[in-house]
Amino acid sequence: MNLLDAKSIIADLGLAGVLGILFTETGLLIGLVFPGDSLLFIAGVAASGTAAALLGGVHLSVVGLFLGAPIATIIGSQLGYFIGHKYGRPLFNRPDSRYFNQQRVQSTEKWLKKYGPGKAIILARYIPFVRTLINPLAGIARVPASKFFLHNVVGGILWSDGVILLGYVLGEKLKGSVDKYLLPIVGVIVIASLLPLALEIIKEIRTKRHLS
Repeated sequence: MNLLDAKSIIADLGLAGVLGILFTETGLLIGLVFPGDSLLFIAGVAASGTAAALLGGVHLSVVGLFLGAPIATIIGSQLGYFIGHKYGRPLFNRPDSRYFNQQRVQSTEKWLKKYGPGKAIILARYIPFVRTLINPLAGIARVPASKFFLHNVVGGILWSDGVILLGYVLGEKLKGSVDKYLLPIVGVIVIASLLPLALEIIKEIRTKRHLS
């Protein structure tokens, strides 16, 4: 079993594994290493008519997935917010590693300041590592708990069920042949999720050049 591989998580751990990874990715800093978008997409496929052929007989409950995924992400994000609120800035006083570094923290803080708490919390769902770091940083920034909860719920439902729906629809339309399309589509999803961050970086570089 490979906890960094979405297909392996679903095949070996089923629905419980999907929900556990989603909770961890949004609630704990260790979640930075786990798949998010690809896990949701393949889970959607696993709930469709293609599941048995694609995943060796594994089939996820449609109802359980569509209800459980947003709940897991919402609760996970609430935990991240609570940890940030309680433990504050020292939470991020750690050396850089393969997956955690101060630059990512700074990028997330800029994201929070640029868009404001509400919009930033919702949009962050679609960007790897930002969706993990935004929650404790919102707690550190003392974003009102009621405001965080509202946007956490909206973002959690839109992101999780939206990506799952994409996988489910594809699985239903391409029964028996989805496997050859799976990797390219997951690749597109990952690239699309990184695009907003890439645009921000390019914009920042251009601004620095203009000012220098």
